[in-house]
Amino acid sequence: MLKVLSHPLIDHKLTIMRDKESPNIWFRENLDEIGSLMVYEALRDLETKDVEIETPMGKCIGKKLAKDVALVPILRAGLGMVAGIQALVPTAKIAHIGLYRDEETLQPVPYFEKYPKGFADMDVIIVDPMLATGGSAAAAIDMCKKQGATRIRLVCLVGVPEGVKVIEEKHPDVDIYLAALDEKLNEIGYIVPGLGDAGDRIFGTD
Repeated sequence: MLKVLSHPLIDHKLTIMRDKESPNIWFRENLDEIGSLMVYEALRDLETKDVEIETPMGKCIGKKLAKDVALVPILRAGLGMVAGIQALVPTAKIAHIGLYRDEETLQPVPYFEKYPKGFADMDVIIVDPMLATGGSAAAAIDMCKKQGATRIRLVCLVGVPEGVKVIEEKHPDVDIYLAALDEKLNEIGYIVPGLGDAGDRIFGTD
């Protein structure tokens, strides 16, 4: 299921990120903040369990997360979303999936993967700023499923219908969260209007 998160703060921060005149530090800061805002909504239906605790005034039944959360950034641009999400979910474990896109075929090429122990039992959030062709995201979901993960969410800032369609067809059980659904891909596989190459803008290699 596709969910485009409409919120004035997200829209405001995304506009700053889209602006080609915004310096790298503004891009990173707003990416952090949007990541926090988005994951708040994306984790709304996390399973909880009752626990008895002692407050200063006596006992009560509270709630804690029933499962650990695993963040899975798709390297390298996905790393830019980790800090903001960890600020909201500091106990989250971090997995890493390394994929790059072949600029001629536009197909994802894996080069690294590392998962925390117990990954199969965790609530998994795959993060990447862009959902363009959908190839990298679909490959990352495949890789997580091969590790036994069954509860997977995909959180991206900007996507296009082409990428959404790929995920919905290959992984209909995975919810997609976007801050914006843009118009299309151009002839070289970049999102229009998009925000440029997210990895370059995060790490200052543009």
